[in-house]
Amino acid sequence: MSRPSDQMELREADIRKHYGEALSLLEGLDHAPRLAAARATTAAKLEERSPGIGTRRRFRSTTPGLVTRSTARPEGVRLLDRIEATAEDGLIAPLQAAVLQALRRGLAISMAMGEQFSDATGLTELKRANLEGRLPDARRAAFTELLAAEALACLHVFGNATAFLLAPHLGGLSVEVGEVEEVLTDNAQLALRGVLWELDQDIAAFDGDAARLVATVAAFAEQLMEKVALRARTAPRLGAFTGAHYRVEADDFAIAGFQPARKARGPALSMAFKKPEQVVGNHIAKYQAMKLAKMLMAYDFERRLNPFAELGGFIFTFMGDGAPGTGKTTLIQMMAGLLNDYCQAAGYPFRYRNFSIDQIDSYQGKSGQNAKAFVQDILDPTVIGFGTIDDIDQIAGKRGDRQSSAGQQEVTAVFMEAFAGANTVVRGNCSFGMFSNYPENVDDALRQRAGARFLVDGPQSREDYIDILALLLGKGHDIPLGEHDLYAAQALQRAVSRSLKAHGRPQEAGLLKVWQEVEARIGRLDTLAKLGTYLKAIQQVDDRFTGRAIKNITDAVKLRALDFELPDEWMERPELFLFKPYEDKLTLLRDMARPITAEMVVQEINRYADSEFRYADTSDEAAIAAMVREMERMEEAKRRYQGGGA
Repeated sequence: MSRPSDQMELREADIRKHYGEALSLLEGLDHAPRLAAARATTAAKLEERSPGIGTRRRFRSTTPGLVTRSTARPEGVRLLDRIEATAEDGLIAPLQAAVLQALRRGLAISMAMGEQFSDATGLTELKRANLEGRLPDARRAAFTELLAAEALACLHVFGNATAFLLAPHLGGLSVEVGEVEEVLTDNAQLALRGVLWELDQDIAAFDGDAARLVATVAAFAEQLMEKVALRARTAPRLGAFTGAHYRVEADDFAIAGFQPARKARGPALSMAFKKPEQVVGNHIAKYQAMKLAKMLMAYDFERRLNPFAELGGFIFTFMGDGAPGTGKTTLIQMMAGLLNDYCQAAGYPFRYRNFSIDQIDSYQGKSGQNAKAFVQDILDPTVIGFGTIDDIDQIAGKRGDRQSSAGQQEVTAVFMEAFAGANTVVRGNCSFGMFSNYPENVDDALRQRAGARFLVDGPQSREDYIDILALLLGKGHDIPLGEHDLYAAQALQRAVSRSLKAHGRPQEAGLLKVWQEVEARIGRLDTLAKLGTYLKAIQQVDDRFTGRAIKNITDAVKLRALDFELPDEWMERPELFLFKPYEDKLTLLRDMARPITAEMVVQEINRYADSEFRYADTSDEAAIAAMVREMERMEEAKRRYQGGGA
């Protein structure tokens, strides 16, 4: 998030002095709900624990002067105990501890922010005058309005800080907690007690493991922010909060009114980025990667949805295949570099992860855990994510392949579920790229989960080879260029148009035979009926050409309908597009879309089917070659045996 020039620091000492009060609220509080109804099923949840699991805390605060035992009645809210009750074996887990830490820290930051607001607006003096019975009648209306404004500011900061601090611990699990109802604005203390009471109700209702606990608290914090921001639109005397910007240095947490904070968590990205002009050849793959980078930037953090995902054609998963040395790594470096630059310009969090062979572990279940952690890191809806799996043919094993390790089989199962499983939700904030020199060795079902195919074939033409030679030699020579228009062949729109037109006819011999037979029988493929006939003919030759293949083809066609270049200016000046409301972005994209034609559909059918035939032919040839070698060895062994020697 970009930092305004008027950003002030919310001092750590001012936050930490509220730790004791925050912890006391988590230990126990009394609250009689006024707007929300208590759930009858939550009252006895704390007592449903297994024998031997304590019902009180296993540690006490050592803060001087702090009462170490809650004065709340037994039937009151005991959030700390509620969270500890989710422990499966009586010992609090790291995720549960992280939730408690986030809640205490969020409450303390909220209280410190309340103090800042009170001091800035004169509310502190009005509170003192009210306690001493000397508040003038003329100031009572202002006093009430300022108390409500402080309550709204504290509630939003509490939700904002809690969601921010829990972001690194969120997995792929999603929980819908519904609207937060107990939002009271009499004063900040009552407001915080009310939402803690309702949070306790939600945790009890969504009783589960540590991962569900984190998802529930984070979802509650998001809903709280949304409800409070809505109330704040018509509330008076909030200028002191919305007009100033604060920063908590220790957490790198920014407070900018009622805007939720966003931050990329994880190690800084270290990679040798490449510019598009440094990628020679690979025209379609480069073009699609550049488009995908801009597509990801259209993601709306408030709606948690990308308009491209709603319009169709968003590339959630893709397969990049080609011979060794054709530029797969360069393509990854280019796309990651573009996303990194775009996100820095917009102040968006960006997360890149690569899943490599060293994450295949010999311990049972560990490889699957590593794969799941990788997927959840990229799926995180609070970041723009790009995940790559290089050499996936070595990492994910074919089912039924005896040479695949148990770890490789675990990884295959995780990726299949994540990329097109029953619980897969495509928000449009991330994309996964699978890269391989030998895609025919990838499990068929996993490979078909790649919605787009990027053929990474490297430089092809004479002009490509001159361009790449000049690029790699650099400027440290005096060799004349000769008769050549440097990099003219890399003009992307022209090169892509030429490459796509080439797919008007199939490239692979097996598919070309099918094409010629169908075209001779029914003529030009210019209707849905004729296109469907062609698809059925392909399926009769290759039974792996299933409904998922058709979906991938139609997604590619929809992407072609959105085949326009988002202006670079939109990435450099985010307010022109990226920061617009979701509905405005959706309208802009719809207006730029072009109609789908039969020619587009034919090209995308051929492009996808060519890749499948290429994989199948290569796989079959490899299997036949292996069998021939084995037969030759057997024949030679038989000859030597019968001849009595070498």
